[in-house]
Amino acid sequence: SFRDIDMDVTQLDRSIGDLTSSLGDPTRRGIYLTVRASSEPLTTSDIASIFDIHPNVARHHLDRLAGDGYLRVTRRRPEGRGGPGAGRPAKWYEATEKEIDVNLPTRRFDLLAELLLRLVDRLAPADLAAVAEDVGRDYGRDLAAQIGLPEEPGYEQAVRAVAQAMTMAGFEIDAEPDAHRLLTSFCPFGTTAIAHPEVVCSLDRGMVTGLLEALHQDWRTVTLTPHPADAEECVTSL
Repeated sequence: SFRDIDMDVTQLDRSIGDLTSSLGDPTRRGIYLTVRASSEPLTTSDIASIFDIHPNVARHHLDRLAGDGYLRVTRRRPEGRGGPGAGRPAKWYEATEKEIDVNLPTRRFDLLAELLLRLVDRLAPADLAAVAEDVGRDYGRDLAAQIGLPEEPGYEQAVRAVAQAMTMAGFEIDAEPDAHRLLTSFCPFGTTAIAHPEVVCSLDRGMVTGLLEALHQDWRTVTLTPHPADAEECVTSL
């Protein structure tokens, strides 16, 4: 009935509104992904350090995510993180089992990406990989301007800032500054990356290069080795 349709639309609007208010902010979304990927709960200080933001800002985002049901708060110090300490225990945050799901008609972004790549391939530029890398580099610089990155960071801080920015863009990346590399365990381009690694990996490499340039890091060589199997990680060597 029309009444049922109205109720469904109202619920859909409410779900979209809740999701947008909670995870629409790129920093808050990055914080949620970081907490979700962590093997143990994190504190406000942990998040402030990882994202290079003031603890009050970190606390605001964490409490907002907790209030909306995406994180849970405990005051029990996890094993292996030091003694009980004095005073009131710190808050620790970990992800809940809340599903991020809005029932919308399926949008085939994977199909769109596949068709666009076929279109580009049909045009057949001789330097397709170089063009893709340039596009990625431009996007990396734009992303850096949108989210704000530390000014004149040291090498280790720069590598971690790149991993943080790529996480905000939808990747799941671990920084390994000592090994001069980034490890990608999840790529948002999915099957498109598997079908067209020469283009997609060039885009990824360009994004990292653009972010490094925005951080005033002069990297002449950034290479990306795709994962040989789904369960393995892509390696971006600096």
